[in-house]
Amino acid sequence: MKSRRTARSNIVFAFVVGFVCYLAWLLRHELLLVYVSALFAVVLQPLVGFISGLRIGRFQPFRRSAILVLILGVVAAIALFGFLAVPPVVRDLQDFAKELPQRLPGLVEKLRRLPFADRIDPGDIVDRLESTMASSASYLLLSIRNWASALFTVGMGLILTVYFELEGVVAYRWVLSLFRPGSRERLDATLIRAKARMGRWLIGQGSLMLILGVAATTTYASLHVRYAYALGVLTGLLNIIPVVGAAVCIGLALLVASFDSWGRVLGVAIFYFVWINLENSFLTPRIMKSSVDLPGLAIIVGLLIGSALAGVVGAAVAVPTAVLVAVLADEYLVQRD
Repeated sequence: MKSRRTARSNIVFAFVVGFVCYLAWLLRHELLLVYVSALFAVVLQPLVGFISGLRIGRFQPFRRSAILVLILGVVAAIALFGFLAVPPVVRDLQDFAKELPQRLPGLVEKLRRLPFADRIDPGDIVDRLESTMASSASYLLLSIRNWASALFTVGMGLILTVYFELEGVVAYRWVLSLFRPGSRERLDATLIRAKARMGRWLIGQGSLMLILGVAATTTYASLHVRYAYALGVLTGLLNIIPVVGAAVCIGLALLVASFDSWGRVLGVAIFYFVWINLENSFLTPRIMKSSVDLPGLAIIVGLLIGSALAGVVGAAVAVPTAVLVAVLADEYLVQRD
């Protein structure tokens, strides 16, 4: 009789586990959004604590509004960047569109001098460009729904991050209450260690982003590359995604520099060659190794898995997720004598 009850319990438990897994698969996008928001809340908590600890004499003006101050600061920075960076790009694109019909025959003549290019018809190229622009415009109109969905997801992520900052302790204690007292204390201590290391990751990554942004902006300005300040800011910001962010910045900077002269392309390429070697041999071992204590192989593997599962967002949270996994594995899986 007891064995029948045990078998029945096991069958019911298996069905429950299968149903939960199926439900998690159906809600995988929503669960990913919740996880990313909670992770950002944990990573940003030291910064929120720093803002709330600011004093003017004996008065702490941001003690209860640190999150609001952080959000306003980010929005103001984005607005300032758009105000300074977008108008020159839009102006150059408008000038290029106006001058394209006059410059196109000259470009075609240069192309005809190349091997196997003597049969190029300028009219055919113009027709192809016009059809491409028309199809691109229709595609943009049709993708408004996708853009609206993406904006809604970003907005919900910001709202969830704010709520996790405000009420994260309550949710954290509720999750811990699901475990037995002995296991609860061990898990609590493990997650506290992971939280400290993830907070140090933000400091280390912010330092690398600041150093690269200043160095890139100085280099672009000295080489007189177009949009030097905008490219410098993007270079620093995209460095939050290891390897991939730097690769995107290299391609973008080389493309912009190629519009003016090959000497500037060579200058940008030399800068990135020096930076990659300096970052890999000196900066990253001293900044990131001391903050997150992860080998480079673990960071690359985490980046590949994160980008495969969630694209750019997964790559951005790959390193703190790898830190969390490493701390949990060290506590529960590593066998010590």
